[in-house]
Amino acid sequence: METMVERFLRYTKTNTRSNEESTTVPSTDTQVAFAKVLAADLTEIGLEGVKVNENNGFVIGSLPANTEEVVPAIGFIAHMDTADYNAENIAPRIIENYDGTDILLNKDKELYSRVADFPNLNNYKGQTLIVTDGTTLLGGDDKAGIVEIMEALRYLKMHPEVKHGLVMCAFGPDEEIGRGADLFDVRDFPVDFAYTIDGTRLGELEYETFNACAATVELHGVSVHPGSAKNTMINCNKLAMEFDRMLPQAAVPELTEDYEGFIMLSSNETGVESGTMKYIIRDHDRALFESKKKLFELAAKVLNERYGREVVTLTLKDSYYNMYDVIKDHMECVEIAKAAMEKAGVTPLIQPIRGGTDGSKISFMGIPTPNLFTGVENLHGPHEFACVEHMELAVKTIINIASVAK
Repeated sequence: METMVERFLRYTKTNTRSNEESTTVPSTDTQVAFAKVLAADLTEIGLEGVKVNENNGFVIGSLPANTEEVVPAIGFIAHMDTADYNAENIAPRIIENYDGTDILLNKDKELYSRVADFPNLNNYKGQTLIVTDGTTLLGGDDKAGIVEIMEALRYLKMHPEVKHGLVMCAFGPDEEIGRGADLFDVRDFPVDFAYTIDGTRLGELEYETFNACAATVELHGVSVHPGSAKNTMINCNKLAMEFDRMLPQAAVPELTEDYEGFIMLSSNETGVESGTMKYIIRDHDRALFESKKKLFELAAKVLNERYGREVVTLTLKDSYYNMYDVIKDHMECVEIAKAAMEKAGVTPLIQPIRGGTDGSKISFMGIPTPNLFTGVENLHGPHEFACVEHMELAVKTIINIASVAK
């Protein structure tokens, strides 16, 4: 039978990068093909009700309860797509008994993962790592989560003496472009609570995320010959600078941490006559989140009044909300995860996510969904790596969560 590592290597070699410009669901054909592979593998393991939902791209499977004890129905969720980085010709490599020094990823190109740049490597001396060749990402985000769920389900299927309630899995598309859970169908997933297996370091248990909003600022100027521009020209290059100066200059990602929110100018394309600025707005606190959005509305209002015309058109679109607002009333799912980790010999590392997961949206659909570690670090780039021993502990944690029946 295929081992966990063999499955992980097979999955990571498949390009499943999502595409933000696409209008299809999933956003790429490679995810459609990968979903069929996962459905076949779930069927081979012995899960029931395996299907690919053509309306939202999710692969669903279930392991029926093998106990008459009244226990929660539990789901485990991971995403198929990888981030916006080269995912062609991924060549994962295993390093056994890592010695704690700089890792040579690619001899021909002289590419290294250096400990000076990534001091988190100091935590993995003596462990088994899976790395890239320095030209692609690895795809452990989130194929590690998929593999860990698969391994846990296979173990439960092969060991009926381990009693459990209904256990379900869902593997979805397009998480990396923020659309994966938009069409998630809770009717397909009749569980009491779920977990996304989409974290990083060993022990991560996250049930607080940012509230998130995308802000688009359209600028409308007047372009005339600079020699006769007095009292006529409205230069959008300068207008963009005026708008940004009205926002709190210290509330940016590079100056914030932990529970501190931020505003980030993610792109700025301006000329004299027109321009577009795109921001992301983040805060854990809902009131502070709403106040940050109000600052954008105020800045637009001030500039429009200053110029006596609509020079700014503002569009605000909320992306997701802090899952804690739901989970705080269902803390049983957090306590079960903490106990499951401790049983596996893992110390829970509880912290807020400075981002979001599919669980953010799914929690607000009625299924409280915290996030758990995968054992993968340095995501979304060529220095991504997975720790095999920590992946195994993730599998044990999932098994312990599922086997809540005593």
